[in-house]
Amino acid sequence: MSSDNEQSVEPEGGAPEQLALIRETVRKANVPRAKPRTWRGAALAKELPVARVLVNKGVLHLDQYFDYAVPEELDADAQPGVRVRVRFGAGGRNVRGGRREGGGLIDGFLVERRAESDYPGALAALAYVVSPEPVLGPELLALSRAVADRYAGSLADVLQLAVPPRNGRAESKPSPEPLPPPPAPSAGSWARYEQGPAFLRALAEGGAPRAVWTALPGPHWPQEIARAVAATLASGRGALVVVPDGRTAGRVDAALTEVLGAGRHALLTAESGPEKRYREWLAVRRGSVRAVVGTRAAMFAPVADLGLVAMWDDGDSSHSDDNAPFPHVREVLELRAAHGRCAFLLGGTNCTVEAAQLVESGWALPLRADREQLRTAAPLIRTVGDGELARDGAARAARLPSLAWQTVRDGLRSGPVLVQVPRRGYAPRLACERCREPARCRHCAGPLEAPDQRDLNCAWCGRAETAWHCVACGANRLRAQIVGARRTAEELGRAFPAVPVRTSGRDHILDSVPDVPALVVSTPGAEPVAEGGYAAALLLDGWAMVGRPDLRAGEEALRRWTAAASLVRGQQDGGTVVIVAEPTLRPVQALVRWDPVGHARRELAERAELGFPPVSRMASVTGPPEALAAFLAAAELPAEAEVLGPVPAPRTEPGRPRRPWEAPVGESWERALLRVPPGSGAALAAALKTAQAARMARGNGDPVRIRIDPPDIG
Repeated sequence: MSSDNEQSVEPEGGAPEQLALIRETVRKANVPRAKPRTWRGAALAKELPVARVLVNKGVLHLDQYFDYAVPEELDADAQPGVRVRVRFGAGGRNVRGGRREGGGLIDGFLVERRAESDYPGALAALAYVVSPEPVLGPELLALSRAVADRYAGSLADVLQLAVPPRNGRAESKPSPEPLPPPPAPSAGSWARYEQGPAFLRALAEGGAPRAVWTALPGPHWPQEIARAVAATLASGRGALVVVPDGRTAGRVDAALTEVLGAGRHALLTAESGPEKRYREWLAVRRGSVRAVVGTRAAMFAPVADLGLVAMWDDGDSSHSDDNAPFPHVREVLELRAAHGRCAFLLGGTNCTVEAAQLVESGWALPLRADREQLRTAAPLIRTVGDGELARDGAARAARLPSLAWQTVRDGLRSGPVLVQVPRRGYAPRLACERCREPARCRHCAGPLEAPDQRDLNCAWCGRAETAWHCVACGANRLRAQIVGARRTAEELGRAFPAVPVRTSGRDHILDSVPDVPALVVSTPGAEPVAEGGYAAALLLDGWAMVGRPDLRAGEEALRRWTAAASLVRGQQDGGTVVIVAEPTLRPVQALVRWDPVGHARRELAERAELGFPPVSRMASVTGPPEALAAFLAAAELPAEAEVLGPVPAPRTEPGRPRRPWEAPVGESWERALLRVPPGSGAALAAALKTAQAARMARGNGDPVRIRIDPPDIG
């Protein structure tokens, strides 16, 4: 017995006082929370005592609902749609007092309450209800199931993307009262489009038109999206707008505030932070607001009585999720438009092949302006090809042709000038000055690069190179194969010393620049918006974008060029764009004519002849050679399925973050493409999902990655 215990011995008369002190001490102690009970012997709910739960296990062979008993104490809170915690993985032998016990605690969603279970054995009880807030409604559940089936994934994985993580502080605060519908807006700049006013009228009258919108260049498209949302809200319905990034969401957010006023829409982006984003999401779920603008994850936003789904720039890679099952925003919104019978608006200054197919099939109608309106809004496009570069002494000496220098000088007299460079850094790729042999690392054979003017590093392993020499000819001098944004900014700064030079790229992206003379050097996708528009723009090294070994290289190059050129003032205001690329290339010709729709239709016709997406449905299966061969042999593919490959998959570069579908660093994987004709996509996805579930149930160690509609097929 310790000395403390010895001193605590009191006469018989002092015992009650001492016990009271002990009880008070215990009450104030910070006792750890007890583990959730198994509810052994507890009474069950009198009505609907069975809860059907989706457990958060994203493995395909467990992609089903599991039944749990509902204790009477949890009856009030255990309603469909709430988050719950359950015990999972105990097996059927550990049963005590009529309850299955054991297993680990896992999150889940309560999907349904039932009077009885289909399972004949004993049920485990719900451990507890995490929150009585219903976050999973029937519409969101049905949409998530449709997305999981389309992409051969699990429902739990889709719900990880669809329902944001819980934030208790945001959940405890009430959402504001909903505002009455606003009045129908005027056509505004929609009048520039032949069918624009009719589209707005159809939305305001409760219709469900579907349109592929080729927006005119210029600053008006955020206001036009806002007017479409306002017309939908005027009919008493909700609207959803998905954009590729936070900067674009900010522009649409500002336009919605201007058109609708404050309090009528929610902004769902990662930049908002977890608490604010969840609070905004709850306001949408509770019906407080009926308009949403956001980035990729907002495609699942639970908007009440959805009347319009809109998407901007569907060709941007940000719209394709990097988490299983890798859904694309465009396909999800198509599902929502079809299942919810709401309007659909796919917009952008460019036109993708998938958008052209929607028009070609009659699923959506085209919405674009006539050539007269286009000539007014678009800048003048001028080209510089290889022939002119060869004859131009200035181009040989400084990489920029004389036409580009003159365009910059003229533009700087009236405003900022944009310079688009395909690569960031100083000299992203280097080669031997004498024989043009690519410079490689001595340790891993990775490409050497110069992130700044002095250092020479490997792009794969990151090791510094201090004594490089060419293995082919022995020379020790290097030249830049591709000049980066920093080197370009340095050259322009020397040429125009009195003009400020600003850069915008992955490390630091500018949102906007003032309407004063300046040179703005940017990588594709990071171009800031100029107040009043750019006076001119240079699109450099066009061959680097068109020459990529990818099916979408031309389409992607044209999308990047039109996005940059759309920031330039119209031709009537003196706006000029110079593109340094061979004028005979199809994407360059489409830019000169400003005809992205024609380019997309021609690409669609060629893909139809070759049987490539989007005319066909395709899946990519990647894994170690033995595992891939076993998977393809076991999968019961549709009879019309065609297997292309397998071929070696691209290796993952050291030092770069590994994406979920890529091979680990140092491993050699193979990839097979599975192609089926239109109408067989669902059968292909079901076959791949079944084969993967069987493989995972057997516990085969080697991974096999499945991706439906892969964005990069070579």
